[in-house]
Formats: sequence, structure tokens, C-alpha cells
Amino acid sequence: MNLNYLIFRNLKKNIKNYYLYVFALIFSVALYFSFVTLQYDPAMDEAAGSVKGGAAIGAASVLLVAIVAIFLLYANTIFIKRRSKEIGLFQLIGLTKGKIFQILSAENLILYFGSMVVGIASGFAVSRLVLMILFKILQVDEIAKLRFSTEALSQTIMVFAAIYLLIMVMNYLFIKRQSILSLFRVTSSTQQRVQKMSVWEIIMGLLGLALIIIGYYVSSQLFGGKFTEMNQLMIGMLFILASVIIGTYLFYKGSVSFIFNLIRKHRKGYLSISEVLSLSSIMFRMKSNALLLTIITTVSALAIGLLSLSYISYYSADSTAKNSVPNDFSFSTVETKDKFLTELTNQQIAYKETFREPVMLKFDISHILIGDNTISSSLKDSFVIPVISKSQAGSIDVKPGEVQFAGYTGAISSFMTLKDKGEVTLLGPTKSQTLQLTGMNEESLLSYYYSGGMPTAIVDDSVYEEFREEYDSEYQSEYNSAYYGIDITDRSKLSAANDIFHAQGFDSQSSSHLGLSQLDMKLAQIENMGLIMFIVGFLGLTFLITSGCILYFKQMDESEEERQNYTILRKLGFTQGNLLRGIQYKQLFNFGIPLMVGLCHSYFAVKSGWFFFGTEMLTPMILVMVVYTVLYSIFGILSVLYYKKVIKESL
Repeated sequence: MNLNYLIFRNLKKNIKNYYLYVFALIFSVALYFSFVTLQYDPAMDEAAGSVKGGAAIGAASVLLVAIVAIFLLYANTIFIKRRSKEIGLFQLIGLTKGKIFQILSAENLILYFGSMVVGIASGFAVSRLVLMILFKILQVDEIAKLRFSTEALSQTIMVFAAIYLLIMVMNYLFIKRQSILSLFRVTSSTQQRVQKMSVWEIIMGLLGLALIIIGYYVSSQLFGGKFTEMNQLMIGMLFILASVIIGTYLFYKGSVSFIFNLIRKHRKGYLSISEVLSLSSIMFRMKSNALLLTIITTVSALAIGLLSLSYISYYSADSTAKNSVPNDFSFSTVETKDKFLTELTNQQIAYKETFREPVMLKFDISHILIGDNTISSSLKDSFVIPVISKSQAGSIDVKPGEVQFAGYTGAISSFMTLKDKGEVTLLGPTKSQTLQLTGMNEESLLSYYYSGGMPTAIVDDSVYEEFREEYDSEYQSEYNSAYYGIDITDRSKLSAANDIFHAQGFDSQSSSHLGLSQLDMKLAQIENMGLIMFIVGFLGLTFLITSGCILYFKQMDESEEERQNYTILRKLGFTQGNLLRGIQYKQLFNFGIPLMVGLCHSYFAVKSGWFFFGTEMLTPMILVMVVYTVLYSIFGILSVLYYKKVIKESL
């Protein structure tokens, strides 16, 4: 028997245990190669506009390498520990540690680089599809061409060759440090079993739950006005991060066992076979995996949170653009407006014109202010907002002595909560008048350049004229004396009108005060957040695959350790169905608990500041969470199927 025979024999024997590892490796290589191919694709910079698409993809590929490297190194650690007895037997029959390392290196070489070749081929095949998906997200009218990048190939080979060398170093150190006796004990020592909960573990469990709840509470107050300075905000964020992460660790270390122990005591120790296989196993194994589960939960929450926020912004692009620029086009001077309208007339594009002349006036809103925080307190006596008349507002009906607020939405509504009815006082330079607030309207009437994100007040024409004559000029800016809104009647000609807008030089930042385009604002947000959503989505998918595989490998280890227990239970008369029900509950907890904790973390993180990113939270966030849950559940199902095979073979 030569070494080559041993290598191929062991590879054939262990390939059934490596299939998911091989899949994850192929997937990682394919995704990385397609990412790097996009980085060197000249179409990326054109597709991403002002955001350099290639640079963004390149930065994401670095994070992708970090995720994949950690996964491969961790998975290799699991597999080499599973093969510790085999390595010990090799030493018993006379093979040196150098020969054993040579066998393992050759096996990994075949498996690793074989998977890498398949992954590169797959990445090249799907790179055009990935580019098409990106163009679809960015709403770019480009043809996705299939290009093979030699730069991407060489970079992929170098990166994964470096990871392979790290794996070999880990294997060498493992073999060198282990004695024959310790090799036969490695598997049995990997899991910590505790038969009774100590007082300290109970305290840890309660402390973990308390820290998570405190972190959630502080996150809900983060942008509520209590943190007004940058240092306070930074300290608050660090406190939330530390509280939630430490609380999550203690939750897995003690809270899960504490909760399940309460359930067991409530049942007075009378547990069914399903509960024994699920609750008891989770109680004593989850604490030994606390650090791993904390990392998986934290990164899962980060991935879900970032993807939710980017999708919220992408999903809200249309409504955000309308809030920022209520008409298709807006102008601040009559000269620029007339120049644009002249060209529209020449091109036979029908339009509708809106004129508003806002006046910046001061309000006392102390009677309608809900809650009390630093920001709202500082604004209640100096609430300066644009005021327009009823005739300029259009369909909004306001009687003398009344006022309505329009455009009350977004971040301002979260920082400063107002009643929809009550008394407000309009403060002029020489006089004041108390008005009755009769309602709030989310529809914006002025572009963000005039309102600055603040609501617009609509008053009766007589009140408007009275205060307009003596408005305080210190509140007026250089360009906000008039607002001209243009809406294109025939929506099919909106794109042509936007081209005219660009041709007149209104697409530059330097002239943004003169003219704004709602379509430009919408497309800019779609391009920026669409690219971020694309990158975060693929990074999140990579982490989902790798973390799911890690949990699956852990379950493979546990199933092999418990094989003897299943044999005994089968001999006692328990059927395969009896045992399988307990395993299903167990996997529901094993995969469900980290998933639920990660979803809760991401929910409170998103909820604390989602209003900075868009106008709709629930729909985008729920869609992201449902997709993540469905994909994550696949690994739980695969674990149940593997347990089913072990139970079937146990008798």
C-alpha cells in the first residue's frame, strides 16, 4: 500500500462528509471571481455614475475574502478534529507526522483546487447574470457582456492559494502538537457537558437578558433627542454595541440553559423522548458554542440590518424624491424657469406650472409639542418654517385663524413629535397671532432647498399677506424668495424634458439652488443605494452560506457523538419517528434561536434610525427577513436529514 493509494482511498471515504464544504467552497470562489470580474469590468463605472462601481466592488471583495477565509479555516478545524482518530491510527501503523501531513496536504490539494477550478468556471458563467442583476437594480439600460478577466483570474488564484497555505499551516501545527493519546481524545473533549446549573450560570443568564433589553431600550432612544452631541451619540452607540454583544454571549452561555431548566422544572422532570433529545441537548451544548453563536448572531444581525436599511432607501426612492422635489422640476428664479419653459414649448412638451412664494416665519409650538427632549425644547420657541397662502397650496382648505402643516414626515417627525391639532402662535417682527392647527399633511409643497426638511405652514390668504408685508429678513436665504414648480403633463415625455433640463446645465451641484429634478434625485438614490444593496446582499448571502455550513458541520459532529445513544434508544423500542421528532425540535432550537436573536437585534437596530434612509420601514425589512429566514432554514432541514440517516444506521 503506497501513499497515493492511501490518499485516494481516504478522499473517496471522506467525500460524503465534505460535500457541503465543497459546495460552500465552490460557491465562495464563484462569487469572489464574479465580484472581481465586475471590479475590472469597464461597464461598472458607467453603470454606477458618480459612485465608482469598480472601487465599491473591490472593497466588498476584501470583506468577502475575510468571510470566506474565516469559514474555511474554521471548517478545516472541525474536519481535522473529526479525523483525529484516523491520524492517530496512521501513527500507530508507523507513519511519521511528516508523511501524515503529506497525505492530508495532497487530499486538501485535490479537493481545494478541484473545487476552485469548478468555482472559477461557475463564476465566469454567472458573471454576466450577476452584472444583469446589478443593471436591473440600478435601472441602467446597458447590455451585460460576458468578459473573461485575466486580472480577476490571477487575483482569485492568489487569494485562495494564500488561504490554502494558511490551512496547511494549521494542519501542520495540529499534527505536530498532538500525541497519539491526545489524538484519540480530541473529539470527546470538544464539547463541554454540564449536568447541573450553578448559581453563577443563573446570574449570567439573567444578566444576559438584562443587557440585551437595556441595549434595545437605549437604541430606541438613540435618535429621540436625548443624545444631542456627537460625543454623546458615539458613546451611546458603543454602549449599545457592547451591551447587546456581551448580552448575546451571556444569553447563550447561561440564559438558554436557565430558560430550558425552568421548563424542565415546571414539568417536574417528566420529559418525553422528544424533549430529552431537544431541550436537554441544547441546555448542555449551546453554552460550549456560546462564542461561535455570538459571532454568527452578531454578523447575521449586521447583514440583515444593513440590507434592510439599504433596501428601505432603495424602496423609498420614489417617495423620497417627491418629498424632496414635489414637482417634476423646480426653479428658484424666473429667468431659469422661463428658459426651461421656452425649450419645452419648442419641443412641444406640455406642462403645468405651479408658483409659490414662501415666507420664513417664526412659530411658537409649545402647546402642540409631544414629549420633551433637548432638540424639541430648543425648537419650540424658535420654530422657523416656510409659510405659504391657501391659494398657493392648491387643494388644502384653510380658514382664517387656522393653519395646517404640510411635509411633516421623515426624520423631523421622529425627532420632534407634534399633535395634529392645537394652538400655535405665529410670531412676526412687530405682532403675533394665535392660530388653530387643524391637521398634518405628509405631502411636500416645497423642495428641500426651501424647507430644509421642515414642514411648510399653510395659512389663509389674509394672514399670509398681513405677515408677508413685515417678515423678518434675517430668516430669508439668498435664493428662496420664490418657488416655481413644473409638472410634465404627458408622462411619456418626462425623460425628454429631463434631457432638456440637463442640456441647460442644471445637473451640476453648483447650480442645484437654481434648478432641481425629481427624476434625477430618484435615479441618484437608486444608483447609490442599489449598488450598496447589491454588495451587502451578496456579502450577506456569502455569510449566510458559510455560517449555515458551520452550524451544519457542528450538528454532524454532535450526531456522530450521539450515535451510540440512538442505538440504545432504538434497542429499547423507540421508533425512528420518535427519535426524529426530537431531532426536529432540536434543530428548530439550534438554528432558530440564533436566527430569532439575530432578527431581533437587526429589528431594533433598524428601528432606531430607519427614518434617515427612507419613508417606509416595515415592508422592506419584512421582505429581507423572510428571504433570510427561508434560506437559513435550508441548513436546518439538511441537518435533520443527516440526523435521519444517522438514526437509520444506528441499528
